[in-house]
Amino acid sequence: MINSFRIKLEQKIRSWAKAQSLTLPEELTLTLAPPHVKADLSLVCPLQIAKINKKNPLSLAEELAKVLSGLDEIERAEAALPGFVNLTLSEEILWENLGTIVQSPSSYGRDENLIPQKILIEFVSANPTGPLHLASGRGGALGDSLVRILRRLGHEASAEYYVNDAGNQIQKFGKSLWARRHGQEVSEDGYHGDYVAELAKSFPSEADSWTEEKLAAEGIAVLLKSHQDDMKAFGVSFDRWFRESELHESKALEKTLELLKKRGMVYQKDGATWLGTSASSEDDKDRVLIRQDGRPSYFLADIAYHENKYSRGFERLIDILGADHHGYVPRMKAAIKALGHPEESFEAIVHQLILLFRGKEPVKMSKRAGEFVRLKEVIDEVGKDACRFFFAQRTPHSHLNFDLELAKKQTSENPVYYCQYVHARISSIFDEAERQGIKKGTVPFFEKKGQSLFPEERALLVKMAWFPEILKNAQKELSPHPLANYILELAGLFHPFYEKCRVIDPKNLDLSRSRLRLCAGVRAVIQEGLGLISVSAPERM
Repeated sequence: MINSFRIKLEQKIRSWAKAQSLTLPEELTLTLAPPHVKADLSLVCPLQIAKINKKNPLSLAEELAKVLSGLDEIERAEAALPGFVNLTLSEEILWENLGTIVQSPSSYGRDENLIPQKILIEFVSANPTGPLHLASGRGGALGDSLVRILRRLGHEASAEYYVNDAGNQIQKFGKSLWARRHGQEVSEDGYHGDYVAELAKSFPSEADSWTEEKLAAEGIAVLLKSHQDDMKAFGVSFDRWFRESELHESKALEKTLELLKKRGMVYQKDGATWLGTSASSEDDKDRVLIRQDGRPSYFLADIAYHENKYSRGFERLIDILGADHHGYVPRMKAAIKALGHPEESFEAIVHQLILLFRGKEPVKMSKRAGEFVRLKEVIDEVGKDACRFFFAQRTPHSHLNFDLELAKKQTSENPVYYCQYVHARISSIFDEAERQGIKKGTVPFFEKKGQSLFPEERALLVKMAWFPEILKNAQKELSPHPLANYILELAGLFHPFYEKCRVIDPKNLDLSRSRLRLCAGVRAVIQEGLGLISVSAPERM
């Protein structure tokens, strides 16, 4: 409903502005009305229009309110200081929207006017030389949720994990395993974690004769399997686990270098081959592609990998990176431009650190691994749902304080428990309705009940109508946090409704069925919203 209504609203505003010879802003901002305003939605555009055209905002708001009052979906349009138009939607359109939700919850929120894109989101991509740590979980939750949301909106979105199984770090890993296997000291630049010693000891007896290369290959196989298992336990799935070794086998680095040469982006200096982008990009210096000893740099492999993504037909690339990768972003943007692709076709999200607490006490390290907190440890302690919801609640650009004790609480203090409890409570309401002989049945999309909607009913109907806008906000911000907080707010609105509006009344079957339909809509939206961040919606708690 809100998508088609917004289109009609914008058409009406643009027609009015054209008749008045007014210049409009690029975006006409529509928001939910704040709690103190007795309306459903608010338009800010009179203030924007007034600023651009040097007009009185309140006068423009009053004119626009009269124009918008003619729309069928609007029951009332009122101007308000300093220059807003507050809109009250008709009960009929709200009930029709509820019918849409109940009839087809899995497609509710899809934007029929969307121009779909083929998008590849690469995330986690942790080195296969160690276990997944908690920060990888944040990247995994972010990437997986974005893929689900973009698909829901109508895009062709794919998830990919890049496995760095080639290069110098693999050789160091093999040397470290060999040293541990044979009771020798690991070199200073090797891998020193306890997990390396445990892994080296876990191999069969014939491993005593394995080469460093064989040990590295077997170790990577074990650790990569643990990555896959951890991601599965975390509710994250990938369409492809792309190995760096595939690039080397297909000569992709050489082909990419030739492409850059043809585009005049490469030069020789001090015996090395360089990418010359500093004069025409955000990057602050040129970067080495081929070292003096003839070995390709990691950067060339990364460029080749991104060129491979484009060669597979993806129009838009999104990389999700850890907190220590800020410098990587301008470098890769420069490379994308050097390859001849539109700069705007590549985006990078750098998510910030997670600070782990147990109540007020910080948790510094893993007892098992010795130097980092493993994702699996946190999942095992608090569960996948709490992890996913807590990660989804915050924008990736902010630090996240994760309280293990709060995540385990089965009270309203715990946000994920709070949302899941509402879903379970609604399921119990339907069970009770069945016991009292009130079948779910079907009621018309709109039915006058002889009295106006209770404020608590209207609040739920309006909030559910806003779900498609929340999905678009999540897409715009490339973050699921608008969705997670929306679910929490919707759950919060259900409690006063349940307290003030009797749902099951055998003496008033029409009212009971109407409110059961409202409950069904809330349950469906909560379930769909939680599903988009891979959180379960239990029917019993």
